[in-house]
Amino acid sequence: MASCVEELHFSHIHIPVTIDQMIPVLPAGPIPAVHGSRLYLSNLDNMIGARVFTPTVYFYKSNYMSSNRKSVTKTVCDALSRVLVPYYPLSGRLREASNGKLEVFFGQEQGALMVEAHSDMGLAELGDLAVPNPTWAPLNYRFPNEEPYKVLDMPLIIAQVTLFACGGFSLGLRLCHCICDGIGAMQFLAAWAATAKTGTLVTNPEPCWDREFFQPRNPPKIKYRHPEFMRIEEGSSLTMSLWKSKPVQKCYKVSQQFQAQLKSLAQPNDMLGCSTFDAMAAHVWRSWVKALDVKPVDYELRLTFSVNARPKLKNPPLKQGFYGNVVCVACGTSPVNNLIKGSLSETSRLVREARLSISEEYVRSTVDYMEIDRPNRLEFGGKLSITQWTRFSLYESADFGWGRPSYAGPIDLTPTPQVCVFLPDGSAECSGATVVCICLPGSATHKFTEFFLCLKDLISNDESE
Repeated sequence: MASCVEELHFSHIHIPVTIDQMIPVLPAGPIPAVHGSRLYLSNLDNMIGARVFTPTVYFYKSNYMSSNRKSVTKTVCDALSRVLVPYYPLSGRLREASNGKLEVFFGQEQGALMVEAHSDMGLAELGDLAVPNPTWAPLNYRFPNEEPYKVLDMPLIIAQVTLFACGGFSLGLRLCHCICDGIGAMQFLAAWAATAKTGTLVTNPEPCWDREFFQPRNPPKIKYRHPEFMRIEEGSSLTMSLWKSKPVQKCYKVSQQFQAQLKSLAQPNDMLGCSTFDAMAAHVWRSWVKALDVKPVDYELRLTFSVNARPKLKNPPLKQGFYGNVVCVACGTSPVNNLIKGSLSETSRLVREARLSISEEYVRSTVDYMEIDRPNRLEFGGKLSITQWTRFSLYESADFGWGRPSYAGPIDLTPTPQVCVFLPDGSAECSGATVVCICLPGSATHKFTEFFLCLKDLISNDESE
């Protein structure tokens, strides 16, 4: 089965990029906000994990005529200006209110930022555009001396068009997570791309702000323990082994066949079954813990992942076109020893239970929890977080008129070594494969690959039960 998993590599290169111009992009028409206007952000928007910019990049190999090079920037810029009318909150800035929460404010500095740049390299020199590559960082604009995790008083959209010598180009995008989650970002991106492609404003569905939908209850009603937010003192070897040296990013293309067999082996001994995500997440978690040789073996570890809560909301339902944060963090827990010596089916059951625990009441309880005890720092203790980008229409949403991007997705996972990302396979054949990207200490990469690729032990364990 190892042939059904291919390790993907990326080129370690230097990309020389020259910034040509910085273009403030304002809404193309009137918006329902004036100087001094403020917009409420929900407690889900205010989660500490949302107080970041999500950097992505899109590569286009189109061979446009050199005389039309500047039209790429103009087309993307004009479309952004048009789409900022219905998506006008993205033209504001974030500031902190007196209660410590963030809000959108409309003041002197407004609009998105578009950066035009060029490189003397050709896209072919960047190697295989299949997986995130930390050396692509120059394709996403950062301000000089910009502080990590800065979101206050920043443009909420920072885009960079980089024109390559071959005629191709990239669109680097930094979008503030406080304004939209992954599904909301895809909705915005699709509107922007369709507007660029057609030359006229396209919004389907119409964007809906309505952050008051997630107002906390009065009084708040916290009905769950919310282990996803628990502050845990690190009592294992995990954090030290992950952070003491620069992590290495490893990526694997996992075929549909491998996923199907893994799902079959991961079925719990009950009638409920498990999803492909449950099986994949369980397998990654177990392989990760084994490779890192976590001690002590009775230490309680956490697996967290985001669940789209939109389908859970029935009373009342969320309005169509809502593009804010509607994710809850599911959390499974297990002692190290159970992950190492227990069966895959037992771990997949833990993942399934965490996933299914996200209900409408859990969403409301999360909102109320954040009102009373909002975490002010990211918690890494004993935790692996999995982010599932396979559900996002990354490639389908990003046709600006130059066709489907040859790569669409994140740039670099190494700043957060306790994160694993599931990405859609961007190859033209659309094979249904999933690209798994994870960061590990160099000393653990060989062991992780060995555990992750091998289903033989899982089969023998399953037969012995």
